[in-house]
Amino acid sequence: LAAEQMIKPAHFMLLLAALYPSVRDARAEEKDLRPAAGVQDNSFLIEEAYNQEAGVIQHISNWRRLDKDWFYTFTEEWPVVTQLNQLSINVPYSWLRSGGARENGFGDLQLNYRYQLSFESAERPAIAPRASLILPTGDEDKGLGNGSTGFQFNFPVSKIISDAVTIHGNAGLTTYVDVAGQSPTSYALGGSVIYAVSRDFNFMLEGLEEWTESVNGLGQIEHDSAFTLSPGVRTALNLEGGTQVVFGAAAPIRFENGNTDYGVFLYFSVEHDAPFLPH
Repeated sequence: LAAEQMIKPAHFMLLLAALYPSVRDARAEEKDLRPAAGVQDNSFLIEEAYNQEAGVIQHISNWRRLDKDWFYTFTEEWPVVTQLNQLSINVPYSWLRSGGARENGFGDLQLNYRYQLSFESAERPAIAPRASLILPTGDEDKGLGNGSTGFQFNFPVSKIISDAVTIHGNAGLTTYVDVAGQSPTSYALGGSVIYAVSRDFNFMLEGLEEWTESVNGLGQIEHDSAFTLSPGVRTALNLEGGTQVVFGAAAPIRFENGNTDYGVFLYFSVEHDAPFLPH
């Protein structure tokens, strides 16, 4: 009898250990009725630390005008079994017109993995570090790519600090293996404040500082820095079946080398249940 009493608690502890990830995911997926929780993972320049929920995929399109150039990026995000792991892909396309250039084409493809290190709670923020592989698919001669394999790392942190306000922070770096014999490495540090007027409409203010290394025609490393301040808005349509469509727009102001560029940023996202994925 004593042995049986000892085995039962052991079995119970093993069962808890096996179910812990599922229990944690279930807590993360509980309905949060605060206005700040109505629209999430839909920022523009700053990455939010919320992975896709199990069985839900997201398709994101954004367009940005910088100087006379237009940049389009298509992103698709997939959960891997649970919300703990997420895979995504970024496919860029550019229309280059500044500096006398007239080139169009696809840029360097980016493959991403993100881990939900911490789910948000009353005491702690959401944390979801990301590692990315950059493939040299863009034409370097046309200015559409860097001609080298690269790696990118980003550390996003997100926290709802009141019923209507969410803050986000990012720290990241991008490095390339071999650009004309050099390995340029760039850094970024940014943050944002999101104010939810309602569960479906948000005001946004994002700030991003970038320290960039590039390789000039002589094979030398050049250093540059720029700060972007981007006020914007986003609104969501919540359709039957759990599909959420998000539209957004921003007016990024970029300060670089004493010059100021007033840009445009447009955002469109569709997030929906995928029956063929594990739930």
